[in-house]
Amino acid sequence: MKYMILSYGSQRDYDVLAGKDTPDQAAWAPEDVAAMVEFMTSFNKELEEAGELVETRGLAAPVHTRRLHTKDGAPAVTDGPYAETQEVLAGYWIVECESFDRATEIAARLSKCPYPGGVYDNAVADIRPVVESQADMGF
Repeated sequence: MKYMILSYGSQRDYDVLAGKDTPDQAAWAPEDVAAMVEFMTSFNKELEEAGELVETRGLAAPVHTRRLHTKDGAPAVTDGPYAETQEVLAGYWIVECESFDRATEIAARLSKCPYPGGVYDNAVADIRPVVESQADMGF
């Protein structure tokens, strides 16, 4: 079965990774960014070597987001940025493994990603089964 692991961030998170201070968080030092990149590269490589990685992508900063919604019955577009603290999808992994528990184990490994100052001690990741047919929908 395939599962999608979703990670979240805010514009502030993208800014500090890019070396910009924000009102409530200092910019990451280059060595902190390098440690995170090294962790993610190793994490992805291990999943690939285990045959469990289907796809992974990081997404551009929220400032580059365009949201489509309906207003008065017609499509309307709102461009980012959104509130600095609003969390949005930052990236994802699609893994193929034997169970929901295994996908959860994989996602739990993300908590080992290094970051400065405890800023992501309460980070979340969602794990969701990927629906590949109507039968997977349960109706």
